[in-house]
Amino acid sequence: MKFSRAAIAAYIGMVFASGAILGVFGQRLYEASRVAAQSPAAHRQDPEVVRKRIVDMYHDRLHLTEQQMQQLNMIMDEARQRVDDTRHKMGPEYQKIREEQNAKFRAILTADQQVEFDKILKEREKAREERNKQNGRGIQRVQ
Repeated sequence: MKFSRAAIAAYIGMVFASGAILGVFGQRLYEASRVAAQSPAAHRQDPEVVRKRIVDMYHDRLHLTEQQMQQLNMIMDEARQRVDDTRHKMGPEYQKIREEQNAKFRAILTADQQVEFDKILKEREKAREERNKQNGRGIQRVQ
């Protein structure tokens, strides 16, 4: 069976076109999986928005009275305060662990590496402070 030049050109064109289409879909799939793999911290919602959604859900599904809604808000306020207090208490312990880890790691580095390591620590601290400002956290690290 002999193919004409036009048929051969058409088949080659179809092969290239299907390759291009698969390439586009493959790139989209890659981008979608890359976005999904991003840090969960990047997807954190505002705590007030989360709280409102929870309160609304309880109100709608449990048909809470106005008095129950006030009590629910008081319970949630108390729980938030306790969590914040616990976070403040744990902060110095976390800081101590980080300092010990950094000191041990620094001890195995050369002088040049230690200088670069100090730069890395300063960059991380600056990034952490920036995140805390963006997230509206009032928690400050203990120095």
